[in-house]
Amino acid sequence: MNKVILMGRLTRDPEVRYSQGERAMAVARYTLAVDRRSRRNQDGNEQTADFINCVAFDRAGEFAEKYFRQGMRVLISGRIQTGSYTNKDGIKVYTTDIVVEDQEFADSKGGAAGEGGGYQPVSRPAPSSAIGDGFMNIPDGVEDEGLPFN
Repeated sequence: MNKVILMGRLTRDPEVRYSQGERAMAVARYTLAVDRRSRRNQDGNEQTADFINCVAFDRAGEFAEKYFRQGMRVLISGRIQTGSYTNKDGIKVYTTDIVVEDQEFADSKGGAAGEGGGYQPVSRPAPSSAIGDGFMNIPDGVEDEGLPFN
């Protein structure tokens, strides 16, 4: 079975090209920075990530072109595809890509706003009886016995 599931941040906006022929198809290429689950060094400041090349075809490619932007955290599933080619210097180059089958946003609209996600935060009015820390004031004279967490 060849199945991959990854969550990471886009290192740049997707690069999209359209195939030639009877039916033009979008081909979107992007790179995900995926954090490794490993122990940090003694200083605790080493951030390790793998940079994984992804390719999305047709409607998935169009979706990536329209909605994905650098810095967004996305979740993808697909399969690993390997290949090779000979470059202009005559050296054989091996490639590994993830062919995207499904892709989706991994952050909420408001959660991605401060992280280069391209979204505008949703402003919600605070309830009129809310304190600055998010808790509601309970009016004097109200007994706690009716509260569900007693």
